[in-house]
Amino acid sequence: MIIFIHNFSALIKILILAYDFPPYVSVGGLRPHSWYKYFKKFGVEPIVVTRQWSNRYGNHLDYVAPGEYPYTVVEQTEYGTIIRSPYKPNLANRLMLKYGDSRFRWIRKVVSAWYEFWQWFMITGSKSGVYKAADEYLSKNNVDIIIATGDPFVLFKYASTLSKKYNIPWIADYRDPWSNNYEKSKLRWLYRFFTWLEKKHVHSASAITTVSEFLKYKLTQLHPHLPIYILPNGYDPEAIAQAQQVISPTDRLLLGFVGTIYDWHPWKSVLRVIDSFSQAHPEKTFELNYYGINKENELIDFVNKETCTLNNKIKIFRKLNNIELLKKLTCCHVLILHNDYSILGTKIFDYLGLQRKILLCYADDEEALKLKQKYYRTEEVEGISKQLQADLIQETNSGIVVKDAVHLLEVLENLYNEFKTTGTITCHSHGIEKYSRLHQVKVLANLIKTVVNKNNM
Repeated sequence: MIIFIHNFSALIKILILAYDFPPYVSVGGLRPHSWYKYFKKFGVEPIVVTRQWSNRYGNHLDYVAPGEYPYTVVEQTEYGTIIRSPYKPNLANRLMLKYGDSRFRWIRKVVSAWYEFWQWFMITGSKSGVYKAADEYLSKNNVDIIIATGDPFVLFKYASTLSKKYNIPWIADYRDPWSNNYEKSKLRWLYRFFTWLEKKHVHSASAITTVSEFLKYKLTQLHPHLPIYILPNGYDPEAIAQAQQVISPTDRLLLGFVGTIYDWHPWKSVLRVIDSFSQAHPEKTFELNYYGINKENELIDFVNKETCTLNNKIKIFRKLNNIELLKKLTCCHVLILHNDYSILGTKIFDYLGLQRKILLCYADDEEALKLKQKYYRTEEVEGISKQLQADLIQETNSGIVVKDAVHLLEVLENLYNEFKTTGTITCHSHGIEKYSRLHQVKVLANLIKTVVNKNNM
């Protein structure tokens, strides 16, 4: 008889540098949180180094609010270890917390610019606590590999520095582009400065991971010597299962939108169309819910001035933790997504996991294309799709790619008729399992083992 004994000491130990991390409400924190949650299933023990988050405001001020304790807090759980470094707001952040966004803007910009610049040459600034906590941990403990997820990309500098100091391989995880964000900037020196920084610090990485084919293409231009792997974002299957216990209402059609509204998003057009639908059918009951958006005051002002019927049909919710947000979204019958073209984003994966009908607005709308031309700064690459969200929706049969405002009005008519007849909106999506974060963590764990084994040869 053969007895298999699991040797826990054989787990590969990985130090994860992640600035955004729960309880802070941020889509950027969900990716490293899934690593922390699922790595042990695949033979990797995570040690997360992040900062303290208090979540006392429920909005953008949480990003600059002080931590709870003046010392490092260490949490040990069944999943691994979380090291939360202390966070003390700088002068710019303290002024914002005390006086709001509108006052002392010039002083805040100068102070913030000072720290943003000098953090690359000294261990200073609001993120430096992450480096200090990681350095302290590594001075007393061994790990096999480091992974840093950016933005903020100063974490790549920290990972590179710690890698050299302790002779540990590291992986650079790009959720977003770095220097390429400044490619179309009028301040060309910014683009050259960040390109220099990016090449300098990422050069020492053993591998790069990123979220899409487009980002891989851009990164290959900057780092042709490094292997680059695509690990898409995804949905958390356990969180989705918990949220789906909530039952959607049958007395009114609920439409939902979550997250950041960018300047190229045609949100005003969408609201005008919904208002037109409401005026044409005052007897039809529906609600439009916004969750954790960044243009709350602007949206409210637009609704009050530019629409006739939406005042009592729109609800705006502050930022919610992921489970509570998913429960709210589960109540919705239809989820609205704005077109980000070459950017796939994160929210679409939660939409997929919840299996609610997705409306992508828009594929070919005149007003939306004008906004894109004016505000969209991401370079589009020949041969790589410029409609990544539309591609995913069509691949999984998870929603409707709305052509323009006229088409949206027609879609709303059809959806409401379906809802009135059946009390729900069907979503016949398929093939979404490969976009589970559990699956992506398994792929990443295998990559980590490959890097560690190669380093030990």
